[in-house]
Parts: sequence; structure tokens; C-alpha cells
Amino acid sequence: MNKLNREQMAARVARDIPEGAYVNLGIGLPTVVANFLPADKEIFLQSENGLLGMGPAPAKGLEDPELINAGKQPVTLLPGGCFFHHADSFAMMRGGHLDICVLGAFQVAANGDLANWHTGAADAIPAVGGAMDLAIGAKKTYVMMELLTKSGESKLVERCTYPVTGLGCVSRVYTDVAVFEIEADGVHVLEMVDGLSLDELKRLTGLPLRRVS
Repeated sequence: MNKLNREQMAARVARDIPEGAYVNLGIGLPTVVANFLPADKEIFLQSENGLLGMGPAPAKGLEDPELINAGKQPVTLLPGGCFFHHADSFAMMRGGHLDICVLGAFQVAANGDLANWHTGAADAIPAVGGAMDLAIGAKKTYVMMELLTKSGESKLVERCTYPVTGLGCVSRVYTDVAVFEIEADGVHVLEMVDGLSLDELKRLTGLPLRRVS
């Protein structure tokens, strides 16, 4: 099968973000989405450390060490962008003022439960950050992740076995092989990469998936 790389995954997520949306891109892979948002669309990127109106990553050599996102990565600020107190930023997140958040995940359950802050392993470093606030506070929570772990286990599961970040909060999952919609009647497959069949995807996830057009 022709798996998507990180940039292709980010571009796919960017296609589904509408003009005028207020969006938070989580630490890690989701930050790449900023580089694929079309310049002719007005989309407002927010960061929990107190930024609104972020643009794509700066060109090499043009980084400003005082202009960073929550993951401590250098960012740009578009005309009209602003920065403000950390508490005000969390008030935006908790108050339902964000249309979409895009988060990474260790696991997503078939009912939309999200686990993305701790694997439960003894040597793991838990890092919840603002994920709980985002997952519940945003109007829509999208997850962006590779479907399989390095050992070949599906991250899209029947029930989360890792500590849960938020219950029933995920509405869509973007992976390197397929896009999934979480619905009340189960997990729907919106898209698959070339060379992958629905039967094979069912085998990989162990879930009774439904294909929708």
C-alpha cells in the first residue's frame, strides 16, 4: 500500500479546515498542518501558551527565539496576530471558542475516547499539557497519527488501554493509510490509500469498519 508521509498527512488535514475557523494544532505531528493551510483562506491558529494568528514555520535563519508555540518550536505571526496571557489562552480553550483542535494520540477508541498523554509504562514521561482542555473544549477534535505502532499494533482500538485524556471527544482520525469518522453506530472509513482494501483495514484494526462515500 502507498502510505502517506508526514507532509501528506498534514496536507490532508489542512484540506478539511474551513475558512474562518479558530484552530489549535497540538504538539508534534499536528504542527506540520500550519505549513499547508492555503494563504488565500483566513484561518486563525491558536496556541495554548498565548498566541493567536500564527502562520507557517519560519525560514531557516529567520527564527525568533521569543516567538514559539506550546511545543517550543519557532513560529511566525501573521498580520493582525497577537499574544496574550496564558490564562486568557486557556479561557479560550475551555470556553468553547475553538472550532477545531488537531491532536496526536497513542490510542483512539471506537467510541471517540482519546488517550494521548501517557502510555502507562514505568519509564514513560507523562505530558498532558493542555490536551484535556483542548479535547473537551474545542467544538471538534481531530486526531492525526500513524495507524500502527512500531510493533504493528493498531492505535485505533475497541477500547483504550492507556490512561484516557477525554471521553467520547474525537470525531475524526487522520492516519497514514485512511481517514476515519467516529459515529454513534461505529467507525466509518472515509478514505483509504491506494493498494489497501477494506478487508485488510479491518484486519489491521480488528474493528467492524464501514465504508462510506
